[in-house]
Amino acid sequence: MRRTSGRTEPRLAGTVGALLGALLAGGCAAMPDSGGVTKIELSKSSADKNLQVRVFPVEPAKGAAPPELLAGFLDAVTADDNYGTARKYLTPAAAARWNAEAGVKVLGGKPTQGKVSVTDADTDVSVPVDGQLVAEVDERHSYRIQDARTFSASFSFKREKGGEWRIDELPNGLILNEVNFRNSYRQVDRYFYTAPDPSAPTAAAATSQDVLIADPIYLRRRINPLGSAADALVAGPSTWLDPVVRSAFPAGAKVTGVSLDDNRTGHVSVGDVDLGSATTCRRMATQLLYTLADQGTGQVDRLELKGQHGGPSCMASRGDEPATGPGALAGQMATRQFYQREENGVLYESHGGDVAGEPVQGPLGDPQQSGKRLGPIAVARDVERAAAISGDGHQLYIVPFVEGMAAMPQPVVTTPNRPEAKGGDGLTSPTWDGRGDLYVVDRDPQGQRVLLVREKKVVEVPVVGLDSRSVQGIKVSSDGTRVALLLKEGKDSKEQKLWLGLVVHGGTKDAPTAKITGLRLANPVFEEVASVSWAESDQLLVLGKEKDKLQQLHYVSTDGSQNTDARLQSGGEMVTVAASESRVNGGGGSAPLVPPVLALQGSDGKLYRLVNNQWRELVLKDRSSSFIYPG
Repeated sequence: MRRTSGRTEPRLAGTVGALLGALLAGGCAAMPDSGGVTKIELSKSSADKNLQVRVFPVEPAKGAAPPELLAGFLDAVTADDNYGTARKYLTPAAAARWNAEAGVKVLGGKPTQGKVSVTDADTDVSVPVDGQLVAEVDERHSYRIQDARTFSASFSFKREKGGEWRIDELPNGLILNEVNFRNSYRQVDRYFYTAPDPSAPTAAAATSQDVLIADPIYLRRRINPLGSAADALVAGPSTWLDPVVRSAFPAGAKVTGVSLDDNRTGHVSVGDVDLGSATTCRRMATQLLYTLADQGTGQVDRLELKGQHGGPSCMASRGDEPATGPGALAGQMATRQFYQREENGVLYESHGGDVAGEPVQGPLGDPQQSGKRLGPIAVARDVERAAAISGDGHQLYIVPFVEGMAAMPQPVVTTPNRPEAKGGDGLTSPTWDGRGDLYVVDRDPQGQRVLLVREKKVVEVPVVGLDSRSVQGIKVSSDGTRVALLLKEGKDSKEQKLWLGLVVHGGTKDAPTAKITGLRLANPVFEEVASVSWAESDQLLVLGKEKDKLQQLHYVSTDGSQNTDARLQSGGEMVTVAASESRVNGGGGSAPLVPPVLALQGSDGKLYRLVNNQWRELVLKDRSSSFIYPG
């Protein structure tokens, strides 16, 4: 799992140390339903698959026929010479036209060449290539998983003077199998600011919500890693994330130089940018600071941004205020832990040890008020209140943690208890972002919907692109811009899959609006997803089942790709996950806050946490019905 401070390993490096560091840093949970507690191990196949191999290019052999030339070209594009050798397989005209940076087609296996017959009299010939497309990387370096489909392309060859064959027509971009792609490319994050919310309650609130969001991309591992990351940042965000983010860099800005000194200070010069405004310059430098800190080249603590020919410059560091670093809105309370006592429904705050903890103040800590009538509970990220759903699923309460408050407040949302309702209908899945907004799913059979509760206003949030799917669960990121959705794939289907979406805010302070858009399927190999939780500002912890396999815990990036190096292994049937979104502080240079890793056993309410890389039972005085992190 990648981090923006203190981490120098690329995400795809298959090492035991990287795996264990990821597991301990991520905040994750699993719920074994049967069997003993299992050890976490690195899959040997995963480690072998991700070993990095340096590829040295081979030039075209004299007298080679088109099929051999095509095989040589497809190997040469994986080399680390910036495609210089690959272009030797092309005619001069094709070499000038071919855009190697136009994207990548990732195939599930080695590309298959169609059979062709070449005679001495031929002067031109075409060779078809096909395979199973599993993912694509576009011109903006964004990765998109494809639900495996057939890919086909054609390469045209021309016999040049002297009798040598060369490629004269070919598709732009690269064609790589998964092994070569993982060896040649690495996933990194570039960072952009959250877009302004026109309906924010106050101007001060809008300013405080201005934090950096990770935009995961794939770049070549060994070709100018710092420069290519800076270029990708200045070029702007991915098409998917663009509606909810803003960049401090203006259109047309160019990176003219990047270096890193021995004092862990990055130096970047830019052209076609006015650095006269200290605030704007600092915002640009902060984006670069977090982006370059993610390149696996050593920790970057400070960054100097300057113009191409001198003039104004500025510095950014992790100690700057206000804190705008990734995950800053997760809150300082992100790692506090709560559980609901099964016997009487009382909400306790756990102190992390094998003790009962203390009941929270207010009605949720009073057995006379909480009882067994409450369903799911979500603690706000400021840890001053919680959202609680009634046991029958038809009322939503927002309950402060206030000493002396005896009675439950009036519900903020009520949904009808219809005669045709089935078990599982009604309100579910309350979740808080770091702005103080609360989201909840209403599974009313006559009109399913997602609701936003902001202060005393309740707003319906349309989900664009649902088609025949229905929302069964939702988890919102701390920055409030992205959501993980559990969607049922049809009216009568039991299949539930994970989708990612964006929250776009609009309206005014008095009449706020919001919609969820940009739906994208996360990792189609999941046949069914039972539970999901944010484990970092750029990564989810997913309890999912692949076809013909047991349920497992997986880390999934916000581009939908699965991190195969950091898979948690445990036996038995699991039920639900609970994780804390780690907070990377924008100030003070502090390391991320690392929450304990916990698991809930669904059948008997036992909790587990990760200690010395093994699941160990967390023995509480009282049996619990749920375990809760803020959010």
